[in-house]
Amino acid sequence: MPEHRARKHHQDRVAETLKEEIGAMIEGELSDPRIDLCHISEVALNPGAKSARIYVVVDSNAEDMDKAEAQTIAGLETAKGYIRFQLKERMGVRHVPELSFLADRQDRFEARINELMSRSRKYASRAAKAGPQSPQDQPVSESGAAQQSAPAK
Repeated sequence: MPEHRARKHHQDRVAETLKEEIGAMIEGELSDPRIDLCHISEVALNPGAKSARIYVVVDSNAEDMDKAEAQTIAGLETAKGYIRFQLKERMGVRHVPELSFLADRQDRFEARINELMSRSRKYASRAAKAGPQSPQDQPVSESGAAQQSAPAK
C-alpha cells in the first residue's frame, strides 16, 4: 500500500495553521462575553479536510467549570461563520473545513486520576504498616488451616 506522506504532511500543516489562526482570533478579535479565557489544544482534521474538530481548553478559575465550558463553546459555535470567513481570507484557500468546537477536559481527567492513585497509594501504605488485622490475613500452615495461638493454661 503506498504511503501518503505528502498528504499527511499537508494535513498537519493545515491543522497547525488552523490552530494558530483560530487561537489569534479568540485572543483578540472575538468579543462575545460568553467566550472565557481559553486556548486551542488540538485541531483534528478529517482525512478529506471537509471538517475539523477544534478542542478548546478553558483557562477560567470559575466555580462551575462545566458551565464556563458550555458558555465558551456556545460562543464559539455562534462565531463559527465569522471564524470560517476570516480563515478563508487569511489562509487564501477556496474551501475552509466545517468547524466543530469541543471542550478538552483531558487535564481535569488526568488530575482526577492522579488524585485517586495517590489516595490508593496512601491507603495501601497505611494497610501495610498496620499489619494483618483479620483472620484471613493470618499465615496459613502446611495443613491449610489458619494458625491460631493456643490459650495459655
